[in-house]
Formats: sequence, C-alpha cells, structure tokens
Amino acid sequence: MEIPGKKAVIVGGASGMARATAEMLHQKGASVAILDLPGSAGPEVAESLKGTFHPVDVTDAAGTESALADAVAALGGLHVAVNTAGGGTAARTLSKSGPHPLDEFRRVIELNLIATFNLNRLQAAHMAANDPEDDERGVIIDTSSIAAFEGQIGQVAYTAAKAGMAGMTLTMARDLGSLGIRVMAIAPSLFSTGITKGIPDEFAQALTRDAAFPKRMGRPEEYARLAVAIVENPMLNGSTIRLDAGQRFAPK
Repeated sequence: MEIPGKKAVIVGGASGMARATAEMLHQKGASVAILDLPGSAGPEVAESLKGTFHPVDVTDAAGTESALADAVAALGGLHVAVNTAGGGTAARTLSKSGPHPLDEFRRVIELNLIATFNLNRLQAAHMAANDPEDDERGVIIDTSSIAAFEGQIGQVAYTAAKAGMAGMTLTMARDLGSLGIRVMAIAPSLFSTGITKGIPDEFAQALTRDAAFPKRMGRPEEYARLAVAIVENPMLNGSTIRLDAGQRFAPK
C-alpha cells in the first residue's frame, strides 16, 4: 500500500513504539489519528502530527467503538491501523500465596487479546468501505510479544494473551482476504519504552544478554520501520514477525 494520502489510526500512539510509528507514517504522507488513554500525551502528539486525539480505554468495548468511529470520521476514512495497547501482571500459576488470581488472568486477557480483537473487527468494518487500490483496502498491525513463544516464569497470563494474538493473525487474514484487508502482528522483545525507558545500562545489558545482536533494548523507531515496511509490502500477510535481535527469553 502506498502511504501518501492514506488514513491511519494508531492505538497507544501517545508514546513509545506507537508514537514512533505515527510519526513515521506522518512523515511519509499519511493522515494520523491517535487513540490513547485520557490524561496521556495524546493531544500534544496529535497536534504535532496535524492529527486528532481520541481518548479511549480499550477495555470499554462501547467506548472503543465510539472513539474509533470519531477518529475515522475525522480522518475521512481508514486504511492503516496499528494497535499497541496492552500490559501484563507478575504471578505464577501457583505460588506460596496460592493459585494465580483468576480475576487477574481475565484482566490481562481482556486488555491484550479481547480488546485487540474488538479493535480489529471494528477497524476491518471501516476498511471494507474503501475503494480498493491494487485490490487492497487496508492493513491491520497488532502487537504481540516474544513472550508468546517463550514466556518467562510469572508471565502465564501475558503469554496466553500474546500467544492468542499471534494465533489469530493468520485466521483473521484469511477471514478478511476476500476484502483486500491484510493482518499482521509484530512480536517485539524488550524495547526502551514505558517502564523500561531510561533504566541503567548495566540492567539493560543483563536483560538482553541472550540476544544474538545487537545486545541492547529495541528502539521505538525500529518498531516503526517494520510497521511501515508491512504497510508498504502487500505480500506480508497472516504472519507474526519477531523483532528481537535473535533473543529468546530464558525461564527467568
């Protein structure tokens, strides 16, 4: 898909990898709408990109549908959707304090997997209204994690959620193929965003010691480069791409 003139919604776009992606898409000529939590830097980011900000809690299904509809109306359409909202918890299946709290497991699945699917189904509905360009109407990019494939001790809920996201990618791509809508997922390793941004170098080196090269945390712009490459290459569909410098998480 050619990026100039396209309309993009970036969920989680107020910071980190999603912000870098929004900035890169804007630089390449796309119009951008930012969806993120109320109280985030979303308004400032959107203003810097000559776009719009739409506050949303992605676990609120009705609120998400409304915020996305507002974003698409402001853009005048939707061709590209990048989704990064998520989070986890630290709890073992069984610990000294007892079994993993079931409500916490449900919360992590809701935040990562169910909220992402809700966004995807709504985004696809908007994209389906587009006139095709070389038979293509839209691109959806979700954010999984390498924890989907080798989750660490205490990550059972997060692993289940991110593995579900990776697992639904091909099926969703098949569901939407006849409409000319592609679906991809990116599975990053540790990136310098959020709580990991600005941690001491020695700690970062310890966290990335199992990487092949480079032995450092990923940079937001490296996620953005991959997201842009996915948009621009129509043969990328139905897959989860590891963005991990050859890292495989150790058990802990």
